[in-house]
Amino acid sequence: MNQPSLRFGYTIAYVPEVSTSLDFFEKAFGMQRKFLHESGLYGELDTGSTTLAFAAHVMGEMHFSAGFIKASESNLPLGLELALVADDVLQSHAHALACGAQEIAAPEQKPWGQTVSYVRCPDGLLVELCSPMG
Repeated sequence: MNQPSLRFGYTIAYVPEVSTSLDFFEKAFGMQRKFLHESGLYGELDTGSTTLAFAAHVMGEMHFSAGFIKASESNLPLGLELALVADDVLQSHAHALACGAQEIAAPEQKPWGQTVSYVRCPDGLLVELCSPMG
């Protein structure tokens, strides 16, 4: 049997309030809102060829009958991150904190030459801010 052709299309994060998460990503990371459904239960950011989307917890509850771990209710960040490439990690990190993110790890130069930091968004999502590789 041949493997079907697939491509990565979406990352969908389940959050308490979709519009609040969209607002935060616009303000903290300079992203542009692409779409917010009139119900307020689903929205997308314009991030290029792959879509970063948010869906309300109620949508997760509809899709996952056994439940799911809500990042906003977990004391620890989930073992999944959204990585955003920044021209200036120090400035981007400081701006995210000023917009309400929580510092998980301050900017640090890694042995491979990349500068990396981690913040946790008000909706509980873990975001890596990193300089370009290479």
